[in-house]
Amino acid sequence: MELLRAIHGYQFGSSLALLFPTPYALSTLILLVWSIAPALKGMVSRSFLVWLRVVWVLTLIPVATGVILALGGAKVPSAVNVGGGLTKYGLPYDSSRDLEHWMYSAFALLSLYVIEVLVRGRMIEHRTGLKFLPVVTLFLYGVAYMIGRVAVLPGSTPGS
Repeated sequence: MELLRAIHGYQFGSSLALLFPTPYALSTLILLVWSIAPALKGMVSRSFLVWLRVVWVLTLIPVATGVILALGGAKVPSAVNVGGGLTKYGLPYDSSRDLEHWMYSAFALLSLYVIEVLVRGRMIEHRTGLKFLPVVTLFLYGVAYMIGRVAVLPGSTPGS
């Protein structure tokens, strides 16, 4: 179980963690910057598709470990009272953060699906869809950032 917690909860320990707290958030930030080229050119490169697959893997690893941990009764650290109304990080606990963490995870999966639809040009004309690619990847980066933030920091209802 500790190995799953280590894999699922890995965060960068440097000051750059303010920009991308997890490897997943970093990969989505790279995807965001990279998505500008297909939006301007109107075509997707093979390397962009490879990086999109890497982002999928970096999404599914925490999802799989998170589901296993949740089935074992675990919650995000910001939702667990370790004593005195505080989390393991010394901040007030907020039990609503666990559901919020799940919500952002679902948004990440949905965003990746929308990116796949835009890249493949199935439901929307290919060139038109690619113009929306940076918007969707920006949303994905925001969601990935919030997944890490929600796991650590209390929300607007600490102590509940």
